[in-house]
Amino acid sequence: MEGFINLALLEQSSQIPKDLQLPEAFERRMKQTLGAEFERFRQALATPSPTSIRVNLLKHLPVSEAEGVPWCSTGFYLKERPVFTLDPHFHAGAYYVQEASSMFLEQVVKASVDLRKPVRVLDLCAAPGGKSTHLLDMISSDSLLVSNEVIKTRASILSENIQKWGRANVVVTNNDPEGFGHLAGFFDLVVVDAPCSGEGLFRKDEAAIQEWSEDNVRLCSLRQRRILSDIWPALKENGVLIYCTCTYNEAENEDNLFWLSQQKNVEFIEKGKRFMPHEINGEGFFISAIRKRSTEAPKRTKSSSLKRSKNTPAWLNGDFSVFELNELLIAMPSALVDDILQLSPLNIVTRGVAVGTVMRNKVIPEHSLAMSLSLHPDAFPVIDVEKEEALKYLAKETIEPRDAERGFALIRYQGNYLGFVNRLGNRLNNLYPPNWRIRMSIKSP
Repeated sequence: MEGFINLALLEQSSQIPKDLQLPEAFERRMKQTLGAEFERFRQALATPSPTSIRVNLLKHLPVSEAEGVPWCSTGFYLKERPVFTLDPHFHAGAYYVQEASSMFLEQVVKASVDLRKPVRVLDLCAAPGGKSTHLLDMISSDSLLVSNEVIKTRASILSENIQKWGRANVVVTNNDPEGFGHLAGFFDLVVVDAPCSGEGLFRKDEAAIQEWSEDNVRLCSLRQRRILSDIWPALKENGVLIYCTCTYNEAENEDNLFWLSQQKNVEFIEKGKRFMPHEINGEGFFISAIRKRSTEAPKRTKSSSLKRSKNTPAWLNGDFSVFELNELLIAMPSALVDDILQLSPLNIVTRGVAVGTVMRNKVIPEHSLAMSLSLHPDAFPVIDVEKEEALKYLAKETIEPRDAERGFALIRYQGNYLGFVNRLGNRLNNLYPPNWRIRMSIKSP
Protein backbone atom coordinates (compact mmCIF):
# COMPACT_ATOMS: atom_id res chain seq x y z
CA MET A 1 0.00 0.00 0.00
CA GLU A 2 3.05 2.29 -0.31
CA GLY A 3 1.43 4.06 -3.24
CA PHE A 4 -1.54 4.87 -1.06
CA ILE A 5 0.57 6.14 1.81
CA ASN A 6 2.26 8.65 -0.46
CA LEU A 7 -1.09 10.26 -1.24
CA ALA A 8 -1.22 12.08 2.10
CA LEU A 9 1.11 13.58 4.67
CA LEU A 10 1.88 11.20 7.52
CA GLU A 11 1.08 11.90 11.13
CA GLN A 12 3.76 11.46 13.76
CA SER A 13 2.27 8.51 15.62
CA SER A 14 1.59 9.11 19.30
CA GLN A 15 0.39 5.53 19.75
CA ILE A 16 3.15 3.84 21.71
CA PRO A 17 2.85 1.02 24.22
CA LYS A 18 1.28 2.43 27.39
CA ASP A 19 0.45 1.46 30.93
CA LEU A 20 -3.28 1.07 30.44
CA GLN A 21 -5.44 1.65 33.51
CA LEU A 22 -8.49 -0.54 33.09
CA PRO A 23 -11.62 -0.19 35.24
CA GLU A 24 -11.30 -2.54 38.21
CA ALA A 25 -14.63 -4.31 37.65
CA PHE A 26 -13.87 -4.75 33.93
CA GLU A 27 -10.41 -6.15 34.66
CA ARG A 28 -11.79 -8.57 37.23
CA ARG A 29 -14.41 -9.89 34.81
CA MET A 30 -11.95 -10.25 31.91
CA LYS A 31 -9.51 -12.17 34.15
CA GLN A 32 -12.30 -14.60 35.00
CA THR A 33 -13.27 -14.89 31.32
CA LEU A 34 -9.80 -15.19 29.78
CA GLY A 35 -7.80 -16.86 32.54
CA ALA A 36 -4.18 -17.28 31.46
CA GLU A 37 -4.90 -15.33 28.26
CA PHE A 38 -5.62 -12.11 30.17
CA GLU A 39 -2.03 -10.81 30.12
CA ARG A 40 -1.87 -11.20 26.35
CA PHE A 41 -5.17 -9.31 26.16
CA ARG A 42 -3.83 -6.50 28.36
CA GLN A 43 -0.63 -6.26 26.34
CA ALA A 44 -2.63 -6.02 23.10
CA LEU A 45 -4.60 -3.09 24.53
CA ALA A 46 -1.33 -1.31 25.29
CA THR A 47 -0.17 -1.39 21.65
CA PRO A 48 -1.17 0.91 18.76
CA SER A 49 -4.48 0.21 17.06
CA PRO A 50 -4.17 -1.09 13.49
CA THR A 51 -5.32 1.24 10.73
CA SER A 52 -7.50 -0.29 8.04
CA ILE A 53 -9.56 0.88 5.07
CA ARG A 54 -12.15 -0.54 2.69
CA VAL A 55 -11.70 0.35 -0.98
CA ASN A 56 -14.59 1.50 -3.18
CA LEU A 57 -13.95 -0.69 -6.21
CA LEU A 58 -16.13 1.48 -8.45
CA LYS A 59 -13.92 4.52 -7.90
CA HIS A 60 -10.20 5.00 -8.47
CA LEU A 61 -7.47 4.51 -5.86
CA PRO A 62 -3.81 4.14 -6.86
CA VAL A 63 -2.58 1.39 -4.55
CA SER A 64 0.29 -1.05 -4.64
CA GLU A 65 0.52 -4.36 -2.82
CA ALA A 66 -0.88 -4.32 0.70
CA GLU A 67 -1.88 -6.75 3.43
CA GLY A 68 -5.53 -7.61 3.00
CA VAL A 69 -8.04 -8.01 5.80
CA PRO A 70 -8.61 -11.81 5.63
CA TRP A 71 -12.40 -11.67 6.05
CA CYS A 72 -13.12 -8.72 3.75
CA SER A 73 -12.55 -8.77 -0.01
CA THR A 74 -11.96 -4.99 -0.19
CA GLY A 75 -10.29 -4.41 3.20
CA PHE A 76 -6.61 -3.50 3.65
CA TYR A 77 -4.29 -2.69 6.54
CA LEU A 78 -2.07 0.39 6.33
CA LYS A 79 1.47 0.27 7.67
CA GLU A 80 1.15 3.85 8.91
CA ARG A 81 -1.76 6.20 9.46
CA PRO A 82 -2.02 9.02 6.88
CA VAL A 83 -3.68 12.35 7.53
CA PHE A 84 -6.84 11.24 5.75
CA THR A 85 -8.21 14.78 5.72
CA LEU A 86 -5.42 15.77 3.35
CA ASP A 87 -6.11 13.01 0.84
CA PRO A 88 -8.48 14.06 -1.99
CA HIS A 89 -9.35 10.40 -2.65
CA PHE A 90 -10.83 10.19 0.86
CA HIS A 91 -13.19 13.09 0.09
CA ALA A 92 -14.10 11.54 -3.26
CA GLY A 93 -15.33 8.34 -1.58
CA ALA A 94 -12.60 6.14 -3.07
CA TYR A 95 -12.21 4.37 0.28
CA TYR A 96 -13.66 4.31 3.79
CA VAL A 97 -11.59 4.22 6.98
CA GLN A 98 -13.04 1.34 9.00
CA GLU A 99 -11.99 -0.87 11.88
CA ALA A 100 -11.05 -4.29 10.50
CA SER A 101 -13.03 -6.51 12.90
CA SER A 102 -16.33 -4.90 11.91
CA MET A 103 -15.65 -5.82 8.28
CA PHE A 104 -16.54 -9.42 9.22
CA LEU A 105 -20.09 -8.29 8.44
CA GLU A 106 -19.32 -9.38 4.87
CA GLN A 107 -18.89 -13.01 5.86
CA VAL A 108 -22.06 -13.10 7.98
CA VAL A 109 -24.21 -11.45 5.30
CA LYS A 110 -22.96 -13.73 2.53
CA ALA A 111 -23.55 -16.81 4.69
CA SER A 112 -27.11 -15.88 5.66
CA VAL A 113 -28.67 -13.90 2.77
CA ASP A 114 -29.12 -14.81 -0.90
CA LEU A 115 -27.56 -11.75 -2.50
CA ARG A 116 -28.37 -12.99 -6.00
CA LYS A 117 -31.90 -11.68 -5.48
CA PRO A 118 -33.06 -8.09 -4.88
CA VAL A 119 -33.29 -7.49 -1.14
CA ARG A 120 -34.53 -4.74 1.16
CA VAL A 121 -31.96 -3.97 3.84
CA LEU A 122 -32.11 -1.76 6.94
CA ASP A 123 -28.95 -0.60 8.71
CA LEU A 124 -30.65 0.65 11.86
CA CYS A 125 -27.82 2.31 13.81
CA ALA A 126 -25.75 3.30 10.83
CA ALA A 127 -23.64 6.41 11.56
CA PRO A 128 -21.00 7.20 10.55
CA GLY A 129 -21.56 4.80 7.64
CA GLY A 130 -19.00 2.00 7.64
CA LYS A 131 -21.46 -0.89 7.59
CA SER A 132 -23.86 0.90 5.22
CA THR A 133 -21.18 1.55 2.60
CA HIS A 134 -20.07 -2.08 3.02
CA LEU A 135 -23.64 -3.31 2.53
CA LEU A 136 -23.96 -1.18 -0.61
CA ASP A 137 -20.94 -3.01 -2.01
CA MET A 138 -22.57 -6.37 -1.32
CA ILE A 139 -26.15 -5.87 -2.53
CA SER A 140 -27.24 -5.56 -6.16
CA SER A 141 -28.19 -2.25 -7.78
CA ASP A 142 -31.85 -3.35 -7.80
CA SER A 143 -31.78 -3.88 -4.03
CA LEU A 144 -32.64 -1.12 -1.55
CA LEU A 145 -30.69 -0.02 1.53
CA VAL A 146 -32.26 2.14 4.22
CA SER A 147 -29.48 3.65 6.31
CA ASN A 148 -30.81 5.07 9.58
CA GLU A 149 -29.38 7.08 12.46
CA VAL A 150 -31.42 8.25 15.44
CA ILE A 151 -29.17 11.22 16.39
CA LYS A 152 -29.71 14.14 14.02
CA THR A 153 -26.13 15.44 13.93
CA ARG A 154 -24.79 11.95 13.28
CA ALA A 155 -27.40 11.45 10.56
CA SER A 156 -25.85 14.40 8.69
CA ILE A 157 -22.41 12.76 8.84
CA LEU A 158 -23.97 9.49 7.70
CA SER A 159 -25.61 11.21 4.74
CA GLU A 160 -22.31 12.79 3.71
CA ASN A 161 -20.47 9.45 3.74
CA ILE A 162 -23.28 7.71 1.87
CA GLN A 163 -23.30 10.38 -0.85
CA LYS A 164 -19.53 10.07 -1.25
CA TRP A 165 -19.87 6.31 -1.80
CA GLY A 166 -21.86 7.10 -4.94
CA ARG A 167 -24.70 4.54 -4.96
CA ALA A 168 -28.26 5.52 -5.93
CA ASN A 169 -30.16 2.63 -4.29
CA VAL A 170 -30.07 4.05 -0.77
CA VAL A 171 -32.23 6.20 1.51
CA VAL A 172 -30.82 7.89 4.62
CA THR A 173 -33.27 8.36 7.49
CA ASN A 174 -33.23 9.92 10.97
CA ASN A 175 -35.66 7.91 13.12
CA ASP A 176 -36.03 6.08 16.41
CA PRO A 177 -36.41 2.30 15.88
CA GLU A 178 -40.10 2.42 16.77
CA GLY A 179 -40.60 4.79 13.83
CA PHE A 180 -40.33 1.79 11.48
CA GLY A 181 -43.52 0.26 12.90
CA HIS A 182 -45.53 1.00 9.74
CA LEU A 183 -43.14 -1.17 7.70
CA ALA A 184 -44.24 -4.55 9.09
CA GLY A 185 -42.59 -7.43 7.23
CA PHE A 186 -40.78 -5.02 4.87
CA PHE A 187 -37.08 -5.89 5.23
CA ASP A 188 -35.20 -9.05 4.20
CA LEU A 189 -32.20 -8.06 6.33
CA VAL A 190 -31.89 -5.80 9.36
CA VAL A 191 -28.45 -4.93 10.76
CA VAL A 192 -28.39 -3.66 14.34
CA ASP A 193 -24.95 -2.37 15.29
CA ALA A 194 -26.26 -1.55 18.74
CA PRO A 195 -25.08 1.36 20.88
CA CYS A 196 -23.02 -0.30 23.61
CA SER A 197 -20.63 0.23 26.51
CA GLY A 198 -17.69 0.33 24.07
CA GLU A 199 -15.33 -2.10 25.78
CA GLY A 200 -13.90 -3.06 22.42
CA LEU A 201 -12.78 0.54 21.88
CA PHE A 202 -10.57 0.79 25.00
CA ARG A 203 -7.33 0.56 23.00
CA LYS A 204 -8.16 3.39 20.59
CA ASP A 205 -10.35 5.61 22.77
CA GLU A 206 -9.33 6.35 26.35
CA ALA A 207 -12.61 8.26 26.82
CA ALA A 208 -14.40 4.91 26.50
CA ILE A 209 -12.46 3.71 29.56
CA GLN A 210 -13.42 6.79 31.57
CA GLU A 211 -17.11 6.45 30.67
CA TRP A 212 -17.35 2.71 31.39
CA SER A 213 -19.23 1.40 34.43
CA GLU A 214 -21.17 -1.71 35.39
CA ASP A 215 -24.30 0.44 35.59
CA ASN A 216 -23.74 1.62 32.03
CA VAL A 217 -23.40 -1.99 30.86
CA ARG A 218 -26.79 -2.78 32.40
CA LEU A 219 -28.37 0.33 30.88
CA CYS A 220 -26.94 -0.52 27.45
CA SER A 221 -28.31 -4.07 27.67
CA LEU A 222 -31.81 -2.79 28.45
CA ARG A 223 -31.64 -0.24 25.63
CA GLN A 224 -30.45 -2.90 23.18
CA ARG A 225 -33.43 -5.09 24.08
CA ARG A 226 -35.80 -2.21 23.44
CA ILE A 227 -34.16 -1.61 20.04
CA LEU A 228 -34.49 -5.29 19.09
CA SER A 229 -38.11 -5.40 20.24
CA ASP A 230 -39.02 -2.20 18.37
CA ILE A 231 -37.49 -3.21 15.05
CA TRP A 232 -38.49 -6.90 15.03
CA PRO A 233 -41.89 -6.34 13.31
CA ALA A 234 -40.18 -4.66 10.33
CA LEU A 235 -38.34 -7.90 9.52
CA LYS A 236 -40.20 -10.31 7.24
CA GLU A 237 -40.68 -14.03 7.84
CA ASN A 238 -37.42 -15.90 7.16
CA GLY A 239 -35.65 -12.53 7.15
CA VAL A 240 -32.28 -12.18 8.87
CA LEU A 241 -31.33 -9.95 11.77
CA ILE A 242 -27.61 -9.34 12.27
CA TYR A 243 -26.83 -8.09 15.76
CA CYS A 244 -23.40 -6.75 16.64
CA THR A 245 -21.64 -4.67 19.28
CA CYS A 246 -18.12 -3.43 19.98
CA THR A 247 -18.10 -4.85 23.49
CA TYR A 248 -17.06 -8.10 25.21
CA ASN A 249 -19.55 -8.72 28.03
CA GLU A 250 -22.28 -11.35 27.80
CA ALA A 251 -24.97 -9.00 29.14
CA GLU A 252 -24.89 -6.98 25.91
CA ASN A 253 -24.29 -9.97 23.65
CA GLU A 254 -25.28 -13.58 24.41
CA ASP A 255 -27.75 -12.64 27.14
CA ASN A 256 -29.63 -10.36 24.74
CA LEU A 257 -29.77 -13.11 22.13
CA PHE A 258 -31.12 -15.58 24.68
CA TRP A 259 -33.70 -13.00 25.76
CA LEU A 260 -34.79 -12.50 22.13
CA SER A 261 -35.09 -16.26 21.61
CA GLN A 262 -37.41 -16.42 24.62
CA GLN A 263 -39.57 -13.60 23.25
CA LYS A 264 -39.68 -14.48 19.54
CA ASN A 265 -39.64 -17.46 17.20
CA VAL A 266 -36.04 -17.46 15.96
CA GLU A 267 -33.41 -19.71 14.44
CA PHE A 268 -29.75 -19.00 15.15
CA ILE A 269 -27.54 -18.88 12.06
CA GLU A 270 -24.46 -17.53 13.88
CA LYS A 271 -24.91 -17.61 17.68
CA GLY A 272 -22.07 -15.20 18.15
CA LYS A 273 -18.51 -14.66 17.01
CA ARG A 274 -16.26 -12.59 19.25
CA PHE A 275 -13.13 -10.80 18.04
CA MET A 276 -10.41 -10.20 20.63
CA PRO A 277 -7.45 -7.84 20.00
CA HIS A 278 -4.87 -10.35 21.29
CA GLU A 279 -6.09 -12.96 18.79
CA ILE A 280 -6.66 -10.96 15.59
CA ASN A 281 -5.41 -7.73 14.01
CA GLY A 282 -8.40 -5.62 15.01
CA GLU A 283 -10.45 -4.29 17.90
CA GLY A 284 -13.06 -5.95 20.12
CA PHE A 285 -16.23 -6.93 18.26
CA PHE A 286 -19.19 -9.32 18.57
CA ILE A 287 -21.52 -10.37 15.74
CA SER A 288 -24.42 -12.81 15.42
CA ALA A 289 -27.12 -13.71 12.89
CA ILE A 290 -30.72 -14.77 13.57
CA ARG A 291 -33.47 -15.91 11.21
CA LYS A 292 -37.04 -14.87 11.96
CA ARG A 293 -39.51 -17.76 11.88
CA SER A 294 -42.72 -15.86 12.61
CA THR A 295 -44.94 -13.92 10.21
CA GLU A 296 -45.76 -10.22 10.15
CA ALA A 297 -48.71 -9.05 8.08
CA PRO A 298 -47.27 -6.62 5.51
CA LYS A 299 -48.67 -3.10 5.63
CA ARG A 300 -49.10 -0.84 2.64
CA THR A 301 -48.55 2.78 3.54
CA LYS A 302 -49.73 5.79 1.62
CA SER A 303 -47.34 6.83 -1.08
CA SER A 304 -45.56 10.15 -0.90
CA SER A 305 -47.02 13.24 -2.47
CA LEU A 306 -43.72 13.86 -4.25
CA LYS A 307 -44.39 15.34 -7.66
CA ARG A 308 -42.85 13.77 -10.74
CA SER A 309 -40.73 16.34 -12.49
CA LYS A 310 -41.04 17.50 -16.08
CA ASN A 311 -37.64 19.16 -15.69
CA THR A 312 -35.33 16.14 -16.01
CA PRO A 313 -31.78 16.99 -17.12
CA ALA A 314 -30.11 14.06 -18.88
CA TRP A 315 -27.17 13.88 -16.50
CA LEU A 316 -27.53 10.29 -15.28
CA ASN A 317 -26.82 6.86 -16.71
CA GLY A 318 -29.55 4.29 -16.17
CA ASP A 319 -33.30 4.15 -15.67
CA PHE A 320 -34.24 6.88 -13.20
CA SER A 321 -37.45 8.64 -12.23
CA VAL A 322 -37.07 12.29 -11.22
CA PHE A 323 -39.20 13.93 -8.54
CA GLU A 324 -39.50 17.46 -7.19
CA LEU A 325 -39.10 18.33 -3.52
CA ASN A 326 -39.67 22.08 -3.52
CA GLU A 327 -36.86 23.31 -5.81
CA LEU A 328 -34.75 20.14 -5.42
CA LEU A 329 -34.76 17.49 -8.16
CA ILE A 330 -34.33 13.95 -6.83
CA ALA A 331 -33.58 10.94 -9.06
CA MET A 332 -34.53 7.46 -7.88
CA PRO A 333 -33.90 4.15 -9.65
CA SER A 334 -37.22 3.50 -11.39
CA ALA A 335 -37.33 -0.12 -10.18
CA LEU A 336 -37.16 1.07 -6.56
CA VAL A 337 -39.58 4.01 -6.67
CA ASP A 338 -42.52 2.13 -5.12
CA ASP A 339 -40.36 0.83 -2.27
CA ILE A 340 -38.82 4.24 -1.61
CA LEU A 341 -42.18 6.00 -1.59
CA GLN A 342 -43.39 3.58 1.09
CA LEU A 343 -40.73 5.08 3.35
CA SER A 344 -42.34 8.51 3.17
CA PRO A 345 -43.71 8.53 6.78
CA LEU A 346 -40.08 8.37 7.98
CA ASN A 347 -37.92 11.43 8.52
CA ILE A 348 -35.88 11.22 5.32
CA VAL A 349 -32.52 12.96 5.09
CA THR A 350 -31.57 11.95 1.54
CA ARG A 351 -32.89 9.48 -1.05
CA GLY A 352 -31.51 8.38 -4.40
CA VAL A 353 -29.43 11.08 -6.05
CA ALA A 354 -30.03 14.78 -5.51
CA VAL A 355 -29.59 15.93 -9.11
CA GLY A 356 -29.94 19.69 -8.95
CA THR A 357 -31.76 22.73 -7.60
CA VAL A 358 -34.03 24.77 -9.85
CA MET A 359 -33.20 28.48 -9.65
CA ARG A 360 -34.68 31.03 -12.05
CA ASN A 361 -35.55 28.34 -14.60
CA LYS A 362 -32.00 27.04 -14.43
CA VAL A 363 -30.85 23.78 -12.80
CA ILE A 364 -27.79 24.09 -10.54
CA PRO A 365 -26.16 20.63 -10.21
CA GLU A 366 -26.00 19.22 -6.67
CA HIS A 367 -22.83 17.87 -5.11
CA SER A 368 -24.51 14.47 -4.72
CA LEU A 369 -24.56 14.25 -8.51
CA ALA A 370 -20.79 14.76 -8.72
CA MET A 371 -20.26 11.91 -6.23
CA SER A 372 -22.73 9.57 -7.95
CA LEU A 373 -21.51 6.55 -9.87
CA SER A 374 -24.60 7.01 -12.06
CA LEU A 375 -23.36 10.35 -13.41
CA HIS A 376 -23.14 10.25 -17.21
CA PRO A 377 -19.46 10.62 -18.20
CA ASP A 378 -20.28 13.20 -20.89
CA ALA A 379 -22.69 15.28 -18.81
CA PHE A 380 -20.18 18.05 -17.93
CA PRO A 381 -16.75 19.30 -18.99
CA VAL A 382 -13.93 18.13 -16.70
CA ILE A 383 -11.07 20.09 -15.14
CA ASP A 384 -8.19 17.87 -13.98
CA VAL A 385 -6.18 19.17 -11.02
CA GLU A 386 -3.05 18.19 -9.12
CA LYS A 387 -3.08 17.56 -5.37
CA GLU A 388 -2.31 21.11 -4.22
CA GLU A 389 -5.16 22.53 -6.26
CA ALA A 390 -7.47 19.67 -5.27
CA LEU A 391 -6.94 20.51 -1.59
CA LYS A 392 -7.60 24.19 -2.26
CA TYR A 393 -10.86 23.20 -3.92
CA LEU A 394 -11.82 20.96 -0.98
CA ALA A 395 -11.06 23.80 1.43
CA LYS A 396 -13.46 25.90 -0.67
CA GLU A 397 -10.70 28.26 -1.68
CA THR A 398 -10.37 29.91 -5.08
CA ILE A 399 -8.72 27.99 -7.90
CA GLU A 400 -7.64 29.56 -11.14
CA PRO A 401 -9.64 29.13 -14.38
CA ARG A 402 -8.12 27.20 -17.27
CA ASP A 403 -9.84 29.22 -20.00
CA ALA A 404 -12.58 31.77 -20.61
CA GLU A 405 -15.33 29.15 -20.97
CA ARG A 406 -18.61 29.46 -19.09
CA GLY A 407 -20.92 26.93 -17.46
CA PHE A 408 -20.68 24.12 -14.93
CA ALA A 409 -17.70 21.78 -14.87
CA LEU A 410 -16.41 18.93 -12.71
CA ILE A 411 -13.17 19.03 -10.75
CA ARG A 412 -11.33 15.71 -11.09
CA TYR A 413 -8.28 14.39 -9.23
CA GLN A 414 -6.56 11.20 -10.46
CA GLY A 415 -9.76 9.82 -11.92
CA ASN A 416 -12.13 10.78 -9.09
CA TYR A 417 -14.60 13.66 -9.19
CA LEU A 418 -14.41 16.07 -6.26
CA GLY A 419 -17.35 18.34 -7.10
CA PHE A 420 -18.57 21.18 -9.29
CA VAL A 421 -17.43 24.66 -10.22
CA ASN A 422 -19.29 27.29 -12.21
CA ARG A 423 -17.03 28.75 -14.88
CA LEU A 424 -17.62 32.49 -15.18
CA GLY A 425 -15.06 33.34 -17.82
CA ASN A 426 -12.36 35.03 -15.77
CA ARG A 427 -12.98 33.07 -12.55
CA LEU A 428 -14.32 29.80 -11.13
CA ASN A 429 -17.09 29.79 -8.56
CA ASN A 430 -16.31 26.95 -6.13
CA LEU A 431 -19.53 24.95 -5.48
CA TYR A 432 -18.11 22.54 -2.88
CA PRO A 433 -20.57 22.18 0.06
CA PRO A 434 -19.53 24.61 2.83
CA ASN A 435 -20.26 22.09 5.60
CA TRP A 436 -17.98 19.51 3.98
CA ARG A 437 -14.94 21.71 3.42
CA ILE A 438 -11.51 20.96 4.88
CA ARG A 439 -10.98 23.15 7.96
CA MET A 440 -7.41 22.18 8.89
CA SER A 441 -4.34 23.73 7.25
CA ILE A 442 -3.77 22.33 3.76
CA LYS A 443 -0.18 23.56 3.56
CA SER A 444 2.66 21.04 3.82
CA PRO A 445 4.72 21.35 7.02
